[in-house]
Amino acid sequence: QTFNTSNVTKLCPDSQCLFAFYGGETAYHKYLIVLQFFNVFMFFWLANFVIALGQVTLAGAFASYYWAFKKPDDMPAFPLFSAFGRALRYHTGSLAFGSLILAVVQVIRVTLEYLDHRLKAAENKFAKFLLSCLKCCFWCLEKFIKFLNRNAYIMIAIYGTNFCTSARNAFFLLMRNIIRVAVLDKVTDFLFFLGKLLIVGSVGKPGFWKLLLGASSPPKTSSDPL
Repeated sequence: QTFNTSNVTKLCPDSQCLFAFYGGETAYHKYLIVLQFFNVFMFFWLANFVIALGQVTLAGAFASYYWAFKKPDDMPAFPLFSAFGRALRYHTGSLAFGSLILAVVQVIRVTLEYLDHRLKAAENKFAKFLLSCLKCCFWCLEKFIKFLNRNAYIMIAIYGTNFCTSARNAFFLLMRNIIRVAVLDKVTDFLFFLGKLLIVGSVGKPGFWKLLLGASSPPKTSSDPL
């Protein structure tokens, strides 16, 4: 408050009065970077949990239809709501554990990206090479865990086993049918691609003609002279 009225600027022309914060440095300021990483970790964990809950719900709804002996008598009235209720009641711990593993890997990837950003100005080629290898390895690990988690969630929805047992059974099931899995994965990707093209074409073509006809039609004129 007295800086501008004092003679400090005359004695030291380069002096400035800058506000930092009230109360000095607290524990919050000391551990701010740790709290930020905690926020990132919790965001990844919750986002992966929501995705896992959706995957288990869909798998449970499809399983209730597929394993019904007499359709639709043996099917529940509301398959999605029934599968959602089973997932929340019986499989919340398995979903949290699976999403926790994926969140840890994603936080490590974020940390590597942060280190890569900080080391951009460095001239250490070995450190850059090592960091690039680690980023590539953890990217592959994240993709593998996502693929394994999705199949483990399907086993959880069908058999009701825990996450570790479901992941082990899903892994050995995939290894026993690796050729079928590879072919089926490529076929489904191609069918999804055709479906996207069909949806975009069926929606885009009428919209294009609608805009084209609207632009080519003459504007309406009023017969009222006023």
